[in-house]
Amino acid sequence: MSDVTYMEAGRLAVAAEMAADPTVWCVGEDLGRGGVFGQYKGLVDTFGPGRISDAPISEAAIMGVAVGAAMTGTRPVVEMRFSDFALCAIDELINQAAKARFMFGGQSTVPITVREPIGMWRSSAAQHSQSLEAWYTHIPGLVVVCPATPQDNYALLRAAIRCDDPVVFMEHKGLWPLTGPLDEGESVPLGKAVMRREGADLTIVTWSAMVHRAIEAADALAADGVSAAVIDLRTLWPWDRDLVLTSVEETGRALVVHEAVQVSGFGAEIVATIAEETGARVARLGAPRAPIAYAPTMEREVSVLAEDIAARARLLTV
Repeated sequence: MSDVTYMEAGRLAVAAEMAADPTVWCVGEDLGRGGVFGQYKGLVDTFGPGRISDAPISEAAIMGVAVGAAMTGTRPVVEMRFSDFALCAIDELINQAAKARFMFGGQSTVPITVREPIGMWRSSAAQHSQSLEAWYTHIPGLVVVCPATPQDNYALLRAAIRCDDPVVFMEHKGLWPLTGPLDEGESVPLGKAVMRREGADLTIVTWSAMVHRAIEAADALAADGVSAAVIDLRTLWPWDRDLVLTSVEETGRALVVHEAVQVSGFGAEIVATIAEETGARVARLGAPRAPIAYAPTMEREVSVLAEDIAARARLLTV
């Protein structure tokens, strides 16, 4: 057990899977120099340029090559640099990778892991700050993962690389420097949420960077005598309905929180399911439907903060 950053946990996961399986390789822009955030640092020295492959600036080409390579027996790790840029490769991912197993009657799989850094990060502005996870949960055939801790970034990335279906693996840029314990022997299955904080009065359901703000909000609520549970979904598709519904049945109230725009966000799916399956009071909280500004003061205006979560939770408990 050692403490590592969220970014380093991802690098270690890729290295471990590449060492264990010679069919695993990585492709993307700037990987030879370690990746734009340093998440591939030193890997080209260990595995060579044939397995840490620098690509030209064409997301469609990168994804297309990886889909073909996956269908012919390898396990590519596709680096998109920013989730915003991955939209240039949307046809290759959604119309090809996601549908191949179905359209070929199970004769072909596409075991690719598409790493898409998401979220607000140091005034990155409207074209580099989006959280688009809801887009991918809508597409049959894709697995969608949003880890919140170094341990989960490591274990879930390894699970994603081993998965025979295409996985959209969304790492929050704001979490890169987050430090936490890492047990390299611990495995985490896809599709299983975790209870980050126990509570009896309210269940907060969230994922990615919002997990940490939800815990902060739960601490503030505790000072007011409100006991809030915090569930980290970890995987958005498939999502852990059982843990969420069990907790909500116990607390009778649920608040679903995400950094993404609230309109048509994945929180709506969870809220609808809770409403259909339980008699709980339920609400959601996301960002306003507005572009993300460069100026920190304006960026803050469209951010979901711990105080926002606590305030919305209090309305559910009165």
